[in-house]
Amino acid sequence: MAKDMPISPSDLAAIEAAVREAEARTTGEIYCVVAEESADYRETPLAWAAGVALLAPALLLMVGAPLALPDLTGPDWTAAHAASVGARDSLIAALVLQAVLFALTLVVVSLEPVRIALTPRARKRDRVRREAQAQFLAKNLHATRERTGVLIYVSLAEHMAELIADEGIAAQAPADAWDRAMAALVAGLKRREPAAGFAAAVGLCGDVLAERFPARPGDNPNELPDAVVLLPRG
Repeated sequence: MAKDMPISPSDLAAIEAAVREAEARTTGEIYCVVAEESADYRETPLAWAAGVALLAPALLLMVGAPLALPDLTGPDWTAAHAASVGARDSLIAALVLQAVLFALTLVVVSLEPVRIALTPRARKRDRVRREAQAQFLAKNLHATRERTGVLIYVSLAEHMAELIADEGIAAQAPADAWDRAMAALVAGLKRREPAAGFAAAVGLCGDVLAERFPARPGDNPNELPDAVVLLPRG
């Protein structure tokens, strides 16, 4: 587990116990995944570096630097030729400034906190949702016996979470049931109490599952592991 992942072994044990307790009441399955980051967002530093570099000529114009090319086709060609030296120097200065700004911006925005902060929220939400869906399929939550798998996915770098319920339970549970579970999870994470947040969310999901898919004595296999899955940065 990464040093900056704010989930301790005791937190993991508490979450696993909460999953085990919830699943004892239902034939449904609850699966918890914690990712350090859902994507590397490598396009963000490039986009910012290109944008800042493209502003370099405008910055030079704002400070009064001459960037216009002389008219080499006009009648006063000699004067224009002389002026071309200054124009050439200005253009070279603009290109150098663009290169320097591109490199500096690329380095700064490549730093993880800056990269995450400067990535549009909609982009982060999309990548977190896509990664949650990928984990749902990869962990076979769509293949439980009664199609009652529920994934609780948290992405730490983006400070975002997703909850995905399979079609067997999603169609029978009101949407606000999952909203309450997500609210409890997010509240715990904001307090930096991940075990409490997960436990509350798992308990609420367990309530929904137990009401519609109660445990049957002697017929309640544990189809998926109860332990939290930790996904380090790729």
